[in-house]
Amino acid sequence: MGLDMYAYTTNDRLPGQVDFEPETATELHYWRKHPNLHGWMERLYREKNGCAESFNCVNLALTGEDLDRLEADIRAGNLPPTTGFFFGQSDGTEIADDLAFVTRAREALAAGLTVFYSSWW
Repeated sequence: MGLDMYAYTTNDRLPGQVDFEPETATELHYWRKHPNLHGWMERLYREKNGCAESFNCVNLALTGEDLDRLEADIRAGNLPPTTGFFFGQSDGTEIADDLAFVTRAREALAAGLTVFYSSWW
């Protein structure tokens, strides 16, 4: 049990940036119990008018601008402290992995794919 977090790519044409269900998806990245990143993604989901009461098992598309903001916040240590049942703790050792994700996500966007985040806890 715990917080499992995923980034996926898809070729599907999505109806919006939140609360969509793609027909196909390929895993791009995986995190385990990195709640501060999850909190950052939830904040973005709410900014994009995501309507799920619980930020669990919902999808959030990431744009190049979103990735720029994410990278800046990772580098500045500005991922919001986030807690939750079985979420674990972010401890700063995730920075290199987070930045590797940003690089891979940008490459996927450049290849014409859509990148999106999802989680399950």
